[in-house]
Amino acid sequence: MSAEPNFLDVKIMGREYRVACHAEERPALLAAVELVDGKMREIAQKTKNTIAERVAVMAALNIAHERLSNPTDENAPTTLASPDTKGRIEAMGARLDAVLVSQQPLDL
Repeated sequence: MSAEPNFLDVKIMGREYRVACHAEERPALLAAVELVDGKMREIAQKTKNTIAERVAVMAALNIAHERLSNPTDENAPTTLASPDTKGRIEAMGARLDAVLVSQQPLDL
């Protein structure tokens, strides 16, 4: 099994993103994309907000709140992330922040 990342093109709210992803992580990433896309669409429709960055932040807060509020949820993590995983999550966040800075309002 190669430790070298592949790239996966995904769509969230109709916009394409290229994400580094190891082959064994692909199913989990696709599930995360589906969750984030669904939550962002739900928030955009409810709030009538078309600013991508605001919708993304609200979706992230909603997802985090749902996970932290329901520790018995079978989808909630049962262990703390390793330092390597935490670092990768922070790096993803930094890349997303860089992409979101240049985003235009959403077309709903």
